[in-house]
Amino acid sequence: MNTKIKKRFVAGAKCPKCKAKESIVLFKENGVETVECIECDYREQQTDEKVEKKATGDVIGVFKPD
Repeated sequence: MNTKIKKRFVAGAKCPKCKAKESIVLFKENGVETVECIECDYREQQTDEKVEKKATGDVIGVFKPD
């Protein structure tokens, strides 16, 4: 069975390696969250355990419409 992996672009993201903008895709591979740059060979994986440790629930910013 050949399953296609759904990849989503991360809006506004910049590759930490090649600095290309709008080139990062996010997808799950074997249950592991993975980010990958389509311009270079940058790739990083995070287990759900790592994501939970990083997610503090702190407010990043507040949206105030005019």
